[in-house]
Amino acid sequence: MTELAIGQEVPDFTLPASNGEEITLSSYRGRKVILYFYPKDMTQACTEEACSFRDSHHILEAKGAVVLGISPDPVKSHVKFKDKHELPFILLSDEDHKVSELYHVWQLKKMYGREYMGIVRSTFLIDEEGKLLNEWRKVKVKGHIEDILSAL
Repeated sequence: MTELAIGQEVPDFTLPASNGEEITLSSYRGRKVILYFYPKDMTQACTEEACSFRDSHHILEAKGAVVLGISPDPVKSHVKFKDKHELPFILLSDEDHKVSELYHVWQLKKMYGREYMGIVRSTFLIDEEGKLLNEWRKVKVKGHIEDILSAL
């Protein structure tokens, strides 16, 4: 698998979504897409990140961007997370982590001396033609939304 490169067309995919539909990335051609991968619904950092996207959603939309969040959680968990925090964007379920692998965010992680596979928090800004404009890997939540806004 080759790494993604700025200016390269990103891998297309279809995943089940929190709105009950199957969502295909290429169906958003003509709009910028902020595709963010996060480890788990209802955890502190993931909630902070989702709420920062929520709080800036009107600005992101005004700049012509749509937000899509992806984690390995099932759709049922996404629906609870979305409802609890009033998230105005779609969350996608990548339970088999195939899409996470395509974007090279499914990696070996270490915490408290334990090793395991999981999502490394990452965001991809995709242009109207489906090409990678910018990427942020190993994201720290604080200040991340400002980085995205300035890139838009």
